[in-house]
Amino acid sequence: MKREAWDKIHIKNLEVFGKHGVFPEENKLGQKFLINAVLYTSTREAGKTDDLTKSIHYGEVSHFMTKYMMEHTFQLIESAAEQMAKSLLLQFEHLEWIDLEIQKPWAPIGLPLESVSVEISRGWHRAFIATGSNLGERGAYIRQGIEALKACEECVVEKESELIVTEPYGVTEQPEFLNGMLQIKTLFTPLELLEKLNEIEASAKRERKVHWGPRTLDLDIIFYDDLVLDTERLTIPHPDMQNREFVLQPLAELAAWYRHPVLGKTVRKMLEELKEKR
Repeated sequence: MKREAWDKIHIKNLEVFGKHGVFPEENKLGQKFLINAVLYTSTREAGKTDDLTKSIHYGEVSHFMTKYMMEHTFQLIESAAEQMAKSLLLQFEHLEWIDLEIQKPWAPIGLPLESVSVEISRGWHRAFIATGSNLGERGAYIRQGIEALKACEECVVEKESELIVTEPYGVTEQPEFLNGMLQIKTLFTPLELLEKLNEIEASAKRERKVHWGPRTLDLDIIFYDDLVLDTERLTIPHPDMQNREFVLQPLAELAAWYRHPVLGKTVRKMLEELKEKR
């Protein structure tokens, strides 16, 4: 769901004390900071039931931010904002997104400055990851990759498809594949997620000697929210997914309704059209 579709809880001008700054005296003496936060969540169930556990306790969030600013020391308020936003998203179950601003009144720059601030927006993203293997203990390699993602605090594996046996694609003179699909939510940016997936592949001794060649573990980003991205390192949605039944079939098991942001077709529709071409 896009950030704009969530409900909002505002925390304004929370006064906290912290020891953050590039000068040694700032890290020793400390000073006052002001925090503004917009918490994105769904208040629907809480509003219908009058049950606070269905929403976000803004008092607990305020105490968490106050404690975090007091117990940590950063040179940059950029770092304070980044690390605190991540901790909040990991700590509070119903928090989907956060706009976080940290103001530093009377920043020591030798000029009559009222305040300086850093404002960031961070949140959970949904991604679909294709899994594959055609060397060695194929199922074990795929399970190794899934467990590595589960062990990463920035990723939550929400759904796993069944694994299917498929014929090799592109280079056909190689063993059959096991293929599957994962639905995850992640705090990583697309390139950060790619780096994590490459790291997991490397831990499974993945070698990239032949394009479309045999591999112990393959982890590909298929969708990332509704993002359309085309860079030298990464293209999202996956540029050839609509031609790969071994991608569409397990993806349809998890999210047949998901619509390709460029082609405008659902996963189910793309799978049906591909089968008609046989």
